[in-house]
Amino acid sequence: MLTIQILVDTPNSWIIPYAKQLITKLVNMGYNASLKLSHDEVVTGDILCLLSCEKIFRKLNMNTHNLVVHESNLPKGKGWSPLTWQILEGKNIIPITLFEASDTIDSGMIYIQKTIELDGTELLDEIKHKQGQLTIDLIIEFIEKHPNNLGKKQEGESTFYKKRGSAESELNINKTIVENFNLLRVCDNERYPAYFIYKNCKYILKVEKIKL
Repeated sequence: MLTIQILVDTPNSWIIPYAKQLITKLVNMGYNASLKLSHDEVVTGDILCLLSCEKIFRKLNMNTHNLVVHESNLPKGKGWSPLTWQILEGKNIIPITLFEASDTIDSGMIYIQKTIELDGTELLDEIKHKQGQLTIDLIIEFIEKHPNNLGKKQEGESTFYKKRGSAESELNINKTIVENFNLLRVCDNERYPAYFIYKNCKYILKVEKIKL
């Protein structure tokens, strides 16, 4: 029986519910699957899935496979928040890559690549739901094929996205709502809401979607 561990090193991460769904599915399929919330909890096993980890996991020799899901067409779009950056670029078809973790960040062997398709109206919770569901599907597909997964080396020029901070949620008040809409879509109403500065005051905007 395969020993499968799901590591999420931020306990309040948005992906926790999807990690739990994944574990339930794997257990029902007959696998020994467990959730780990810190790097110190990881034990020797077969497959370790690193989901939305903020810290780099260094002990890659503990498991046969160390899988990462990254929302870009690697080697393009390495780094931080690739899905968000691509939406801000105006993209609605976002590649999702399942690959093997390596000592060099976002550079390991690629196993599976699929896409998320957006219609341009989704807000953050809807975007994250599609991301979470496809993350589950990719990992289950890998496990169902194990040990016959054929990887390929990354080819081409690497590009990198920088880490997003609160400054990246600032709206440009000289632009229209339509021009600001993609930024409104990817802002978190609670953790990093959209805002603008006017007459030495900071104004926070929270957006909700109501279908007509």
